[in-house]
Amino acid sequence: MTPERFKRLRTALARRQPDLTVLMDSVNKSHNVSAILRTADAVALQRLHAISTNAAMRRHHMVAGGATRWVSVVLHPSTEFALASLREQGFRLVAAHSGDGARDFRDVDYTRKTALVVGAELIGLSAQTLAAADEVVAIPMQGLGTSLNVSVATGAILLEAQRQRRAAGMYDECRLSPEEFERSLFEWCYPEIAARCRELTRAYPPLSADGSFAVNPLLAP
Repeated sequence: MTPERFKRLRTALARRQPDLTVLMDSVNKSHNVSAILRTADAVALQRLHAISTNAAMRRHHMVAGGATRWVSVVLHPSTEFALASLREQGFRLVAAHSGDGARDFRDVDYTRKTALVVGAELIGLSAQTLAAADEVVAIPMQGLGTSLNVSVATGAILLEAQRQRRAAGMYDECRLSPEEFERSLFEWCYPEIAARCRELTRAYPPLSADGSFAVNPLLAP
């Protein structure tokens, strides 16, 4: 870990937005999962949420490659469980779905604590999910098509959220708690050591200003 890379990681982590997330409701194509993860990293999301009733999402998570190191994915056993969990955490649910009654996606305030809910490529979101949402948004289409690919639509909405948040100064100071910041920074810098510490239930050592640590936790008694 060089001091230059450590500084870059600290700077990127300090921009993370813990109160903006995406719930992928049965998004089932690996290239779409990968694209959403990369966009999430680009706009500095701290974590995503997904529905996984089998091993499919874990396989997609592996396919996504390097982006999974920077954006964690919380897996839920059902849509109902995920929506309830997000609402309990205080997220406003914004469902992306083209159809009657949907608002232009640019007319929504994404500086509020927001979970963007996107659906599977072919079937979209269920009527129950749409009914549970606080807002339903759509991207206006000027051509003959009726909707965009789920990863493209997610990217467009997240970039609008990023625009609003930048204008509001929400990237200008760290918005993670000190505990989450220090934990995430160690996991970003030393993922293998962090994984072994978790297996051994050992605390991460504090990092110095250059990203080093004085005592290797794996050698501790």
